[in-house]
Amino acid sequence: MGNGGGRLRRLNRCVMLLTDTDFQKFRSHYVDVGRQLEQKHLQFLNKQQILLRRRFFSSSTRTAESQPQLSPDIINIMERKLNAIETRHAHLQPDALPDEYSTANKELKKLRHTIDLMTELRKKHSEIDGLKLLIAETQDDKDMYQMASEELGQASDEEKRLRYMLLKSLLPKDDADERDCILEVRAGSGGEEASLFAMDIFKMYEKYSLKKGWNFEILDVAESDLKGYKEASAAISGADVFGKLKFESGIHRVQRVPVTEKAGRVHTSAVSVVILPQADQVDVHLRNEDLKIDTYRSGGSGGQHANTTNSAVRVTHIPTGLTVAIQDERSQHQNKAKALKVLCAKLYEMERSRADASRSRLRAEQIGSGDRSERIRTYNFPQGRVTDHRVGITSHSIDGVMEGEHLDMFVNALILQQEMDAIASFTSGQ
Repeated sequence: MGNGGGRLRRLNRCVMLLTDTDFQKFRSHYVDVGRQLEQKHLQFLNKQQILLRRRFFSSSTRTAESQPQLSPDIINIMERKLNAIETRHAHLQPDALPDEYSTANKELKKLRHTIDLMTELRKKHSEIDGLKLLIAETQDDKDMYQMASEELGQASDEEKRLRYMLLKSLLPKDDADERDCILEVRAGSGGEEASLFAMDIFKMYEKYSLKKGWNFEILDVAESDLKGYKEASAAISGADVFGKLKFESGIHRVQRVPVTEKAGRVHTSAVSVVILPQADQVDVHLRNEDLKIDTYRSGGSGGQHANTTNSAVRVTHIPTGLTVAIQDERSQHQNKAKALKVLCAKLYEMERSRADASRSRLRAEQIGSGDRSERIRTYNFPQGRVTDHRVGITSHSIDGVMEGEHLDMFVNALILQQEMDAIASFTSGQ
C-alpha cells in the first residue's frame, strides 16, 4: 500500500518537471502501453475460454468459423436426454382436462425450442447423408464433386452449430434469467470513501444499462456527508437483465487515494452489490394484514414539500420481518409503490433461496445464487486495473470499466463459466 503511494508521488513530481511537448510524448507512450496490456488481457480471456471449452468438446474440427464439435460422450448423453424429452412431449399434448391444461401448456413451451432444434438437426443429418452419397457417385465429375464437397463442409459446420445449440437447450435453466432486476448498492468498510465508491459503482451500472438499451429507474438514494451513497437502489428492465447481471452480486473492493487523504496514501474500501430478480404479482401474494406501513418526513433532498410532509414510506413484511424504506419521490403513493416492488423482489429471492437449499450444490451454482459475503472484484485505481477473482481475468482499462464500456468483459466470462459448469453437471449426472 505505502510503496504504491510513494511511487505515485514520485511519478507526479516527474510529470511536473516535463515540458508540454515531453508530457504529450510521455502520455502518448503510456496510453499505447495501456492499450497493449488491454489487448494482451483480452487475448488471455480468449485463451481461458478455449481451455474451458476443451474440457467438454473434442478438438478435431474446431475452427474460428464454426461451433466446437461435441465429444462422443456428450452426444450419447444428449441422445438419451432427447429420447426422454420426446416421450414426455408425447404425453404433454394439451388435450388434458381444463385444470391440467395450463400446466401442460407451460411444459410444452419449455420443450418447444428443443423439439424444433431436434427436427432441424435431423433434417441436416439427412442433407449430409445425401451429399456424401452424391460425392461418392460423382468422383468422375470434377465440377459436381467440388460443388458437393463445398456444400458438405457448410452443412457439417451448420450441424455442429445445431448440436451445440441443442446441448445448451438441454442444460438446466434459471427461469429468472429473463426477468428484470432490482439493484442494491451499499457502502461497507471505509467510511466516506466507501460511500463515494458506492456512488461510482451505482453510476457504473447506470451507464452500462443505458449502453445496453435497458431502462434504469432510481428507486432510492441515501447520501453521505460528501454526497456519496450510503446505499442506493434501482429497478433495471430490459432483455435478459437478471441473467446478465446476477453474477455482480458480492463484495466489490476498491484501492485508491481518497479525496479526504492528505498524505496521498492508498486506502482499501468495499461496497456490497445485490442483484434481485423482480417478482411478478403472481409470484408473490402480499396480504394487507401481513404489511405494516409507516410514513415519515423525508430526510434527504426533494424540496421544501418533501421535507415538510410525510412522503417517505417504510413497509414491513410482518411474517418475515423484511423492511424496505423509500423516500426518493415527493409523492407518498409513488414511494409506497416502489417499496412494494423491492419487497416483492426480496420475498421472491427468499423463496428461490429456500428452493435452492433443497437441491444439490452444483444445481445451486448453475443458478448462480453466489456467496454475497465473498470479495468478487477489486478496482485498483493507482495501477489502473480491475480484477475479477472468480474467473481470474484483469482489465487494465479501469476508466472504461467504470464508464460501463468494458464491463461486458467480466459479464460474458462469468456467463461462460456458468455454461461450462452446467455442462459439467449435465455430464456428471448421467
